[in-house]
Amino acid sequence: MVPPQQDHDLVYNLRLSSVGPGCVTGSDVVHDLSGLDLTMKLHYLKAVYFFSSHAVEGLTIMNMKEAMFYLLNDYYITCGRIKRSESSGRPYIKCNDCGIRFVEGVCDETVDEWLETDDDSKRNLLVYHRAIGPELSFSPLVYLQVTQFKCGGISLGLSWAHILGDAFSVSNFINNWGQHMAMVNVNSSPALAPRSLTNTAKPEAPSEPLSAKQVNHVGDLWVLANNCKMETFSFNLTTQHLSNLQAKIGSVSAFDSICALLWRAIAKVREGFEPQIVTVCRKDPCHDDNNVLGNNQIIRTIKASFLVGESDLNKLATLIANDQGQVCDERNRIEAAVEKDNGSTDYIVYGSNLTFVNLENAGLYELELNGEKPKLAYYSIQGVGDEGAVLILPLPHGSAAENEGEPRYLVNLTLPEGQVFKLKAELKRASLL
Repeated sequence: MVPPQQDHDLVYNLRLSSVGPGCVTGSDVVHDLSGLDLTMKLHYLKAVYFFSSHAVEGLTIMNMKEAMFYLLNDYYITCGRIKRSESSGRPYIKCNDCGIRFVEGVCDETVDEWLETDDDSKRNLLVYHRAIGPELSFSPLVYLQVTQFKCGGISLGLSWAHILGDAFSVSNFINNWGQHMAMVNVNSSPALAPRSLTNTAKPEAPSEPLSAKQVNHVGDLWVLANNCKMETFSFNLTTQHLSNLQAKIGSVSAFDSICALLWRAIAKVREGFEPQIVTVCRKDPCHDDNNVLGNNQIIRTIKASFLVGESDLNKLATLIANDQGQVCDERNRIEAAVEKDNGSTDYIVYGSNLTFVNLENAGLYELELNGEKPKLAYYSIQGVGDEGAVLILPLPHGSAAENEGEPRYLVNLTLPEGQVFKLKAELKRASLL
């Protein structure tokens, strides 16, 4: 009898190499990390893009690497390594062109078979990931994995150290890579856009941030130690789901409606320990330059003065929708808290409170290969604190108004393992699973 295939055997023949800028960056080039960057040091972003065989027809690994050479001339920070200041111990990035790690793998399943799975842990096999440390100067900040499926399709898996920038920076990075690949395929040299590396100075704020939590010092191994085992799962919301939800809630955005639903459901599951404060991360429309890396997303907190688990959905959604003023933006407070100790204290943002991340405007389907968009773009966060995090991503859709069963959003949740089963039961009662 042939033994059943283990998940770790699904992707094999891994080959690792490094890719750096096509041009030498120069000597003694450094990138100073802001306080907000350092707050994100224990968080990592993972992205997986799935493409059909037609989308990658004629596209070779060499084409991909050649386009990456050009791209990294602009994004040379991603090729650097972490160093510490000899005087203060504060981390910074030495832009020494050590490169990103490029990984090739093979899978004997088809892309469609892979997309049918509801096991989120399986997707980790498509993203080669290593945390930064304990040898900081030898740890790549970015890993890119290309997995070839037996149908001829591929997946592109990206592991990204959050100190480089937020999910919107990740999307811009990979979308620009796609543009470079299109130009490489027609044998033209891409024009390199200049990029500012200057961190904008932020005024100090007197009060402590509600959206960032100080954690035990981790030293040179940048891994968050949770108090419980965390589990990730995801589900789709269809046009019909959204119509039913917004009929109960009223005229607020889909994102605000989904947040309200999940906030209340998680509050019910936690039985007396419901989250009264949540963090919401959104794109900052003032930072829309596709060539600039940075942790520029708006980070704000929302506090409920009532029992969330027993509240009306409309009341919760209105609270989320109406609390969008600059007064709630916590970036200045976070910056000030980190700078107070000159970056020597470790913090987390995702999971310090229950955290909702809106990726609707992240341009997840602007990456094109041979003119085709991804069949699916999937993002997740590694290093979520015990309070959990929820990512809300758009799904590719066409005539959604005509097909009420068509998926519109992918909701990705990372929560303490013991809460996941109860939450799934709660979502089933709401006819969402």
